[in-house]
Amino acid sequence: MSTPILQAFNISHGFDYQLFSNIDFELNLHESKAILGRSGLGKSTLLHILSTFIKPNSGDVKLFNKNIYSLDENEIEKIRRYDLGIIFQAHYLFKGMTALENLEIATILAETDIDNSLIEQLEISNNMHQKIGDLSGGQQQRVSIARVLSKKPKIIFADEPTGNLDRETAELVIRVLLDYIHNNNASMVLVTHDESMAKFCNKRYLLRNQKLEEFR
Repeated sequence: MSTPILQAFNISHGFDYQLFSNIDFELNLHESKAILGRSGLGKSTLLHILSTFIKPNSGDVKLFNKNIYSLDENEIEKIRRYDLGIIFQAHYLFKGMTALENLEIATILAETDIDNSLIEQLEISNNMHQKIGDLSGGQQQRVSIARVLSKKPKIIFADEPTGNLDRETAELVIRVLLDYIHNNNASMVLVTHDESMAKFCNKRYLLRNQKLEEFR
């Protein structure tokens, strides 16, 4: 059996109050796992811990068999740039630039090329030369996803990527993400409040009572 590309051991974290305790989690190649739970219980915080952005109060996280919170910032930045794709709730696009220019910046930094088939799959081919500020929220979200996938990440961390989309567009986005991991030897962790979107993933987990439980 191959070694998981992501492993978390005994993760506990909280701010003014405890969010979760002693969580174990792992992810293998080609897997897609969804984490569900009510707002405020720590889904996004857990995702940020797994993806190098928040050091947990206790526990360890291994990415590609490296304990990430024992690495220096340069090593972590290299992993973020070349191996991870983070889809945040906010788009973080450069609004003074066109959609194409936003993608070009991502590919230059990651030393990859723009994938035109991906742009077509996301149905944003006709928006590439428009300024970000002229696009609808749904179009901006799909440009943001195209920018992330253009990096060719090994793991996608997606935080409510369909939260502001209509049902048809949400399903389109989820299918594009799943096609990507199937065709690029990658994996995905999806945080969502929408169980209908979570059902597309291989496995689903529920965060409640400070624990992460798998359910069917």
